[in-house]
Amino acid sequence: MARDSCLNRVAVGAAMGGAVGGAFGAVWGTYEAIRYKVPGLMKVRHIGQTTLGSAAVFGLFLGAGSLIHCGKSY
Repeated sequence: MARDSCLNRVAVGAAMGGAVGGAFGAVWGTYEAIRYKVPGLMKVRHIGQTTLGSAAVFGLFLGAGSLIHCGKSY
C-alpha cells in the first residue's frame, strides 16, 4: 500500500512540475521571441521548444524531490 502511495506522489509531483514549467516556459519563450525578433512561424517553434523544455526540467526535478521525500514521515 505504501509503495502505491509513493508512486502516486511522484507522479503527481512530476505532473505539477510539468504544469508549472510549461506555463513558465510559455511566458519566457514568448518574451524571448519578441525580444530577439524571431521571424514569422519560427516564433511558434521557439515558444513550443521553450515550453516543452521547461516542462520537462521542472517535472523531473519536482518528481525527484517527491521521490526523496517519499520515505520520510513527519
